[in-house]
Amino acid sequence: MEDKNISTVKSSSIRTGIYRSNSAHYALSIANSRIINYDEKGNPLSFDDSTEPFDPETLERGLKSRHVQLIALGGCIGTGLFVGTGSALSTCGPAPLLISYMIMTTIIFFVMNMLGEMTTFLPLPGNGPQAFVSNYFDPSLGFATGWNYWYTFAILIAAEVTAAAIVIEYWITSVNLAVWITILLAIVVVMNFSGVKYFGEAEFWFASLKLIGITGLIIVGIVIFFGGAPTHDRLGFRYWKTPGAFHDHLVAGNTGRFLGVWTALVKSGFAFICSPELVSVCGAESVSPRRNIPKAANRFIYRLAFFYVCGTLVIGVIVPYNNARLMQGGSDASASPFVIGIKNAGIPVLDHIINAVILTSATSASNSYLYSASRILYGLARNNQAPKIFTKVNRMGVPYYAVGMSSLFGLLAYLNISSASSNVFTWLSNMCTTSGFIAWLCLCMAYIRWRKAIDYHGLSDRVTYRTILQPYGAYYVFGFIFVLTLTNGYAVFFDFNAADFVAAYITFPIFAALYFGHKAYNYFVNGHKTWANPLEKIDLFTGLDLIEEEAANDPERIPNGFLQKIWYWIA
Repeated sequence: MEDKNISTVKSSSIRTGIYRSNSAHYALSIANSRIINYDEKGNPLSFDDSTEPFDPETLERGLKSRHVQLIALGGCIGTGLFVGTGSALSTCGPAPLLISYMIMTTIIFFVMNMLGEMTTFLPLPGNGPQAFVSNYFDPSLGFATGWNYWYTFAILIAAEVTAAAIVIEYWITSVNLAVWITILLAIVVVMNFSGVKYFGEAEFWFASLKLIGITGLIIVGIVIFFGGAPTHDRLGFRYWKTPGAFHDHLVAGNTGRFLGVWTALVKSGFAFICSPELVSVCGAESVSPRRNIPKAANRFIYRLAFFYVCGTLVIGVIVPYNNARLMQGGSDASASPFVIGIKNAGIPVLDHIINAVILTSATSASNSYLYSASRILYGLARNNQAPKIFTKVNRMGVPYYAVGMSSLFGLLAYLNISSASSNVFTWLSNMCTTSGFIAWLCLCMAYIRWRKAIDYHGLSDRVTYRTILQPYGAYYVFGFIFVLTLTNGYAVFFDFNAADFVAAYITFPIFAALYFGHKAYNYFVNGHKTWANPLEKIDLFTGLDLIEEEAANDPERIPNGFLQKIWYWIA
């Protein structure tokens, strides 16, 4: 960037595309992918007047607001809510379960707001979470964060595919688990190789079924609460009294209750990690991003809070934490606290319906995770932090090499075929929680630095989406998650187990190796000696005029009638 006062570029580049601050400035036309090359002073060198509608490194804007909202919700509402809550309930009790999800919802609120602000400001190809850390804080930290994100999303693909395959075994036990894993992986991969608008539409309906299902389960839980089940047994908060609201964890007394809450926070982290990032990752492929990303971000957090807080409250009142079936564990409907409570209430058949919802949820989540993993890898390649081959896209705007590479991690699901190798997969899955927490810490650092850069360059009036309680929310998230990350494996020290210790803390040396390795390379090869990007060198201008013009030319949608008004509100 030439100097801190640059706020606009030549009108020709504004009209035509993205201005880039390097030795060969060029602009990419949204309308028809025409290319203009510029010299050092910004004067046009050549003009390609062809109308070739394809650029080999540009994603397609094909996601609407409803797609972005449901992709994000589809990714975060998976087996963690339907099945994983059972483990937290049996270990900690209903009160810690509810408290942990309420606290984590506040964390997600601020993480989503941070990502929403930065993404809305510059929703450009590759400008995902890892790019924010690289551009606004430090390239080495962004490099480590990006690969950390990619690994986490990729592992979660296998986790959700495995859960979906086990769910099918609830009905059909005569077929080897590997068959279902293969079929489900094929479905997810095919959907991700489709054009983004087709992927978005499929995910919209997948996630819609999931949300209808969880809404129905919450309603059924309320009916059971008031005695409307076939047994006509009005439960109320009976199970909060007997066996109790808290289950002492590791030690007795108030300390055990506190540790129960802390363990529930760690366990709930797996259900929440990487969910707000999905909205940001979708930004580059969203239609009218400055209108749709704030809409998706605002609605995402309130819907997530409703489903998770109401869902965990219902779970805590319809099944006691000492239920024998709950403590047996499992990955299908038989281990779901919803199913156990519904069966206790004498409601038949519903377990099969819940199992179908869990199957849809797991498939939808794995679909979203593969999408996100491929776009993270694409973004890394755009920032020269991964091989450039991953920036290649087909004529539908799909980064096919990135999708193919990310989908290979889905093969880890086959580790669950044998009981011995399934332990390895459990360790890998547990590592995802720590990886997600570390990524949030890095996002907080990037956001705080971005706010300072905005003020330094005098761009406050060009930030169109601002959220409440910032930057204080970023400090709150950083402090809380920092402590939670350091202590997420604390339980292993009460009864030391080497495997559990490695699973809880192996991410730290991996992340450190990525960070310091890249930092050393930048220092000795590129001469980059600062620990954070100087404010005057943080580029907030590249593409800003293009985005603003695109937003200014976004036609106002005037509904024609009441029904269309409702549809515009949704989409």
